[in-house]
Amino acid sequence: MPTTTGPDRRTVLCGIAAVLAAPGALAACSSSPGEFQPGATTTPAPGGGATGTPLADIPVGGGRIVTRGEQSILLVQPSPGQVTAFDASCPHQGTTVDPPQNGVITCPNHFSQFDAATGAVRKGPADTGLPQVPVRVVDGTVQVI
Repeated sequence: MPTTTGPDRRTVLCGIAAVLAAPGALAACSSSPGEFQPGATTTPAPGGGATGTPLADIPVGGGRIVTRGEQSILLVQPSPGQVTAFDASCPHQGTTVDPPQNGVITCPNHFSQFDAATGAVRKGPADTGLPQVPVRVVDGTVQVI
């Protein structure tokens, strides 16, 4: 009797994520580590030397989440050429926040809100703001210091 095999766990979960359109959920559905996913907001780690995130990849008035080791960092560009960075983990329960929209960074878990320019908490349940991460712009590239 022939044996049939169904889809693996990853395929099922990615299918569910696609149906539910969970923000960021499809980024985990890559068939290989580091493979680009259209619309994904996470990029490889910036951090010193000649490597980093191109300033042009950070929308003015918006932001982009990058990783450095195990840490997620939210790079924001409130005005052209001005870059600020925050730890992207919500201080309430550690969920990665979304890039800013209309000057507000929102946690998708319990909807805490933070000021995109300062990281200060605007609305709880988080009771503290997002910690700043030092960055610099060198030759059009944002580097985490």
